Amino acid sequence: MEHFSRRGMLRLTGAGLLTFAAAGSLAACGSTAVGSTGGDGATGKITVWSWTSAAAALRGVVPDFEKNNPGITVDVQDIGNPAIWDKITVGMAAGGQGLADVLHIGCDYLPGYMEKFPGGLADLAKYGANDHKADFVQGLWPTVTGKDGGIYALPWEVNPLGFFYRQDFFKKAGIDPTAFKTWDDVIAAGPDFKAANPDASMIAIDKPASGSPDLDFFQSLLQLQGAFYFTLDGQITLGSDKAIAAMTIIKKLNDAGLVGDAAGEHGWSRLVGANKVGIAPYPAWAADYLATKFPDQTGKWRLAQPPAVTAGGKRAAIVNSTNLAIAGSSPNKMAAWKFIQYALTTPAAMNTMFKSGGVFPALTSAYTDPVFSQPETFYGGQEVLKTFTGLLAEGADATNYSGDYARALKLVSDAQVKVFLKNGDPATVLKDAAAQLAQQTGRKIA
Repeated sequence: MEHFSRRGMLRLTGAGLLTFAAAGSLAACGSTAVGSTGGDGATGKITVWSWTSAAAALRGVVPDFEKNNPGITVDVQDIGNPAIWDKITVGMAAGGQGLADVLHIGCDYLPGYMEKFPGGLADLAKYGANDHKADFVQGLWPTVTGKDGGIYALPWEVNPLGFFYRQDFFKKAGIDPTAFKTWDDVIAAGPDFKAANPDASMIAIDKPASGSPDLDFFQSLLQLQGAFYFTLDGQITLGSDKAIAAMTIIKKLNDAGLVGDAAGEHGWSRLVGANKVGIAPYPAWAADYLATKFPDQTGKWRLAQPPAVTAGGKRAAIVNSTNLAIAGSSPNKMAAWKFIQYALTTPAAMNTMFKSGGVFPALTSAYTDPVFSQPETFYGGQEVLKTFTGLLAEGADATNYSGDYARALKLVSDAQVKVFLKNGDPATVLKDAAAQLAQQTGRKIA
C-alpha cells in the first residue's frame, strides 16, 4: 500500500505522531528555542530528507538544478516514513544537531515543530518566500505561516478531497451519484443501494480502530465545513456544531447499515478488492492507488464532487499537504532556498516530479500541463485529475493540526468507536473529548 505508507497520516495512525508528542516533553513545558549554528551559505553541498516516491521524485530534478546552479550539489536521502519524524524530532530537541538542510514535513507535524522548537526551522521570508504566496493553492499559505508571521516552509503536495464511487453499483440501483448535493442525499439513497447491492456497503471504516485510528472520513467532513480539531489560533473545536454534524453523518450511515467494518490489517483494501465498497471519499492520491491496486475493477470507478455537509455548503476541501522546509541549523540556507524555490515554484520541475510518481502539486501554474487533462481508462475515460484541479480552483480552508494533534486524534478516535460500538451520542462523546483535550493541553475550548 504505497500511498498509505508514503503518508502515514493518511491513515492517521500516528506511531510517529505519538513519538512526537512524547518528544515534545523534551522541550521543557512545551517550548524550547533551538540553538541555530547555521549560516546563509549560497554554495556547497545540501542534504535533503524525504521518503520513498517523493524522495525519488526530488532526485529527478537535481541534475537540472545543479547544472543551472554551479557550486551547489544536492544529496536527496530516503529516510523512510515514519522514521523521518523520529529523526527530525530528535534533531530539533538536540538544538538542530544532525538535521539535513532541507526537510520534507507533513502538515500534521509542521505546526508542532513551529510551536515547540522556535528557531528550529528557518524563516523563509528572509529569502523572498512571500513573493510566492499567490502561487499555491488557496488554503495552504496559512499552514506554513508561524504565529510570528514568519514563513517556515513552501507547500509541495496538496490532496483535495474526492468522491470516488462504483459506477456499476449505483447504475444497478438506478442512482446518479453526481446528483448528490449533501451527505443526507447519500444516506437517503442507502435503501435503494443496499437493495441492488446486498453484499456491498456504501463506505468502509475500521469501526473498532483496530490497531490505529481511522478518522479520514470524519476529518474530511470537518474540512468540508472549514473546520478541524483546532481553530487557526489553536482553540479546541471538538465539541462544536460542525464536529457534531460530521459525527452525526457517520452515525446515520452506520445506523442505516451502510458502513462496512474495515477492521484488521489492510481491512479497507480487502473489502474494496472483494467488491464490497461503493464509495471512497478519499483525496487525490487515491486515484492512482485504486487503479494500481485493483486493475480488475477497470471501468467500474468514477469520481465526482464531494457532497456538502449542509445544504449550500462547500464541496471542496484540502485533506492534507506536505511541505519543504529548511533547518535553522543549516550552514547553507541560501543554497537550500535556491533548491526549494526551483523544485516547488517552477512548473516544469513540479510536473517532472509529479509524472515520475511524485506527489500532487500544490503549485497552481503546474495544472496547465496536458497530464492534468488526460482521460483515465480505469475511470471509464474520465479526466480525473482535471476534476481535482477544478475542486482546488473553488478554494478550500486552511487546517491547523497544531502541536497537539496526536492527543486530539486519540480522543476523537475513542469518541468515534463509542458511536460505532456503543451507540454513543455524537454530541455527548465529542464534548467529552473536547473537555479532556482542554485538560490535557491547557488550550481553550472555542
